[in-house]
Amino acid sequence: MPASSKSLDVSRKTYKPLKYLCPLANCPRRFSTTAGRTNHVQTMHPFHVHVTPSAPPSLTSHPSHDFDPDHNSPPPPNSHPNRNNDFDEAHQPKEKPFTVKFHPKLNGLPCNSEGNFLPPNTHPSPPEPALPDDWTPFEHRMEFELADFLFREEQISAEEPPFANPKELYETIDRTAVGDVPWQSFSVSFNGKLPTEGDIPPWMTEEFEVWYRDPEKSVENMLKNPEFNEEFDYSAKRMFDVESGEQIFKDYMSGNHAWNDSDEIAKDSATHGSMLCHVICGSDKTTVSVATGQNDFYPLYTSIGNIHNNVRRAHRNGVALTAFLAVPHTDREYANDNEFRTFCRQLFHSSLEHIFRSLHKGMTTPQLKLCPDGHYRRVIYGFGPYIADYPEQVLLTCVVSNWCPKCDLDGTENIALCCPEHNDLLKSTFTLKELWNNYGIITDVLPFTSLFPRANIHQLISPDLLHQVIKGTFKDHLVEWVTEYINITYGSNAKAVLADIDRRIAAVPPFPGLRCFKEGRNFKQWTGNDSKALMKVYLPAIQGHIPDQMVQALSHFLEFCYLARRNVIDTDTLKRMDIALNNFHRDHVIFDDVLGHSNCTNSLFSLPRQHSLSHYTWSIRAFGAPNGLCTSITESKHIKAIKEPWQQSSRYLALGQMLLTNQCLDKLAAAQGDFRDCGMLDASMYEAGLQFNDAVTDVGNESTTPGACHEDAGPVDGAQVLGKVLLAKKPFQDYPTSPTLLATAIHQLDLPKLIRQYLYGVEHPDCKDVSLIDPVSCPPLPSRIRTFPSAKSIFFAPSNQSGVGGMYKEYIHSVPAWYKQNPRYDCVFVSQDADTPVFKGMYAAQVFLSFSFIYEDVVHSCTLIHSFSVVASEPDNVTGMWIVQPDKLDNGRWLMSVIHIDSIFRGAHLIPVFGDDFIPTKHILSFHHSLDKFRCFYVNKYADHHAYEVIF
Repeated sequence: MPASSKSLDVSRKTYKPLKYLCPLANCPRRFSTTAGRTNHVQTMHPFHVHVTPSAPPSLTSHPSHDFDPDHNSPPPPNSHPNRNNDFDEAHQPKEKPFTVKFHPKLNGLPCNSEGNFLPPNTHPSPPEPALPDDWTPFEHRMEFELADFLFREEQISAEEPPFANPKELYETIDRTAVGDVPWQSFSVSFNGKLPTEGDIPPWMTEEFEVWYRDPEKSVENMLKNPEFNEEFDYSAKRMFDVESGEQIFKDYMSGNHAWNDSDEIAKDSATHGSMLCHVICGSDKTTVSVATGQNDFYPLYTSIGNIHNNVRRAHRNGVALTAFLAVPHTDREYANDNEFRTFCRQLFHSSLEHIFRSLHKGMTTPQLKLCPDGHYRRVIYGFGPYIADYPEQVLLTCVVSNWCPKCDLDGTENIALCCPEHNDLLKSTFTLKELWNNYGIITDVLPFTSLFPRANIHQLISPDLLHQVIKGTFKDHLVEWVTEYINITYGSNAKAVLADIDRRIAAVPPFPGLRCFKEGRNFKQWTGNDSKALMKVYLPAIQGHIPDQMVQALSHFLEFCYLARRNVIDTDTLKRMDIALNNFHRDHVIFDDVLGHSNCTNSLFSLPRQHSLSHYTWSIRAFGAPNGLCTSITESKHIKAIKEPWQQSSRYLALGQMLLTNQCLDKLAAAQGDFRDCGMLDASMYEAGLQFNDAVTDVGNESTTPGACHEDAGPVDGAQVLGKVLLAKKPFQDYPTSPTLLATAIHQLDLPKLIRQYLYGVEHPDCKDVSLIDPVSCPPLPSRIRTFPSAKSIFFAPSNQSGVGGMYKEYIHSVPAWYKQNPRYDCVFVSQDADTPVFKGMYAAQVFLSFSFIYEDVVHSCTLIHSFSVVASEPDNVTGMWIVQPDKLDNGRWLMSVIHIDSIFRGAHLIPVFGDDFIPTKHILSFHHSLDKFRCFYVNKYADHHAYEVIF
């Protein structure tokens, strides 16, 4: 080649097959190397013990004298100071002890396949043995895993398949028998009188198609899913606190509605011994905003009340797409016609009645069904709560908009709930106009539940935390009213005040799982997560700019919200909710006093979303904790059931393609569960082949790069276990390992002294204040230190968006350049004294360094912190939050100390106390530096639900 020529060296990535399967039974992830699998297990399943195959006998291991300890090894007992064992016991991941009373008549007794009751403690019949190579309808395992990878995991569309014939792939999946619930359809059209004069509205001659799957078959698939066995209730139950004897509410079957319906069913002695199965429904219109044709869909979802709330929140095949309801459209000329609106209501209810018709017989006559534990049971169906936002609730209950769908009052006073009998009496007494104007009743259509036994749609409306409370009352009402108050009160200076509130919100320090508002609230499209994030930081931002009574009203409202979001709600929590709601109603009258003549409050006391708060404690007693019945469940289901299948489609007449995609996804999920239940997926295809040949080879030794991107917070899969704090897996490579040089590099010259004082506390656990000890009397410094960018706290937090076992993780960062830009030093709660009333025996601190070293053959994982102390003996009476300030020495420097990471409970979130002052506009204040620029800070009890529940 001539010297002047240049070769174009284009390096292409080599395809690496995903040979290694995650060892956790319910995790479908695969990896190309064992290192990738190990990193996944340590990150997503940190408590799962994975036994690695033994090394070949010819490989002998020799002890290494290099410094490469397991820095997460636990030190011996009493090996570090500031550790309080009583505190640790008090904060172990456990819920209140409770006793359970099951329904005496509808108690879900096991049966044989003929429906005859079995003697107590009879084991279920073993399933028919499956051949180890029976991958029907797939030829072999490779074909199944390829189909699963291409269709489900990678979601590759048919336009450019990486194989010759995509049709064969689809046909193979279609032949899968398990999980098969085929789609059906019916059409609905207007059957009234057509106009004799003028144009006929096009909607009167159009047919509207509804696609659905038999809900009984979907329910049957859920009932026999063995993965639900440990998270399944076979009878209505009542739970009682062991100490107080008060009733507590958790999963759906612990509510009064399931118990009361069991009482009603048990009046027929033929149903005794049956299992109650309430069908939970949810519908919500959604849009695919990038579509140019049909971009709105109307999915209907179903679940069952027997599975626990954590399973329903995580979906795990516990929420099924049951139907696509019709979305009637017409010309603008007819869109607001009363006749068209009546037709839309009739179309909705007649569609639901037709879809659920297959359940009608099973609501009075027990049906024999296979259950997750392998036993058969006689099952009685019934309707459980219906998950819907307010417009959907109005449609379901046939009430006039701005009226309450649950009670017959449009104000805030809570009186008797609506019932069909009372509505029938009103209809026989008053005219249609009187019913509409005075009672909010629409008479031209009956709710679909009127054709089913034991179903009162008004009672079945579930509480909606997302749309009614967070998006509705908080963002659309309270935040807007605060803005309106500022506009009215401050006049020409209002924009400056609102801009300062935005700067305050933007200056809030980062926290795991918290959205950073870099521009304040100034963005166009709000999501539910945006509204939740604003709730967490809004109080400190408005304090000082609006009257204290307004701030207190919002504080009481947030108290109510966070109490309602708990995973387990006892009688004391219900009382606290009532107190918080009463205080909110008492203080929010200031909005009506100030804004009542501005037309922005729109009759404050009759807003339906705020009025719905008065029904929450009743709904919790009826249906259990509302976090298992929130519209966030259907909202998140939209992604897998609607948006992603639409992306896979050709975008033209996409509905039919979306139907088949969902059916194939269900079949693949069911097939995977069936193969796993038979032990055919215990290892990956590659490992299975190696095991067949009696050899295991470790292929690839690539490791994850230090500082790899990960989520700051999120769920942890697996069962409930003891929580702990772990240092990051990869240390900093460019930090000095000498303690003295490290102290100079991070500008903390007292670090060597603090380490020695820490070691003194290890050797003298009775020493109350190691900072008073002369370093000369302390043990010598370790010769080498490793520093880490973060630590990971794992704890039991079922009220957060946790894993099925209730475990949750968050990362605690201590880095000088977060994403190579600004520093980030997070705050934590540190255990101190279990008897201290403040923060349940903890104090807040900021982490400046995470490091580990070896002392006397024991690994010590530590952090360098500076602490904060409360400024008063009780929380601030306006915001309800504790206020802290940095602890300082006599010379004004921060008080620093070294503690063991086992003293850390979890992350803490501190927000500056802004006071009445404006944040200067000349110097942009980054949220990375907020903790350095202010004198006092609120300890944010609304950082997440676990912090509110456990710390405050």
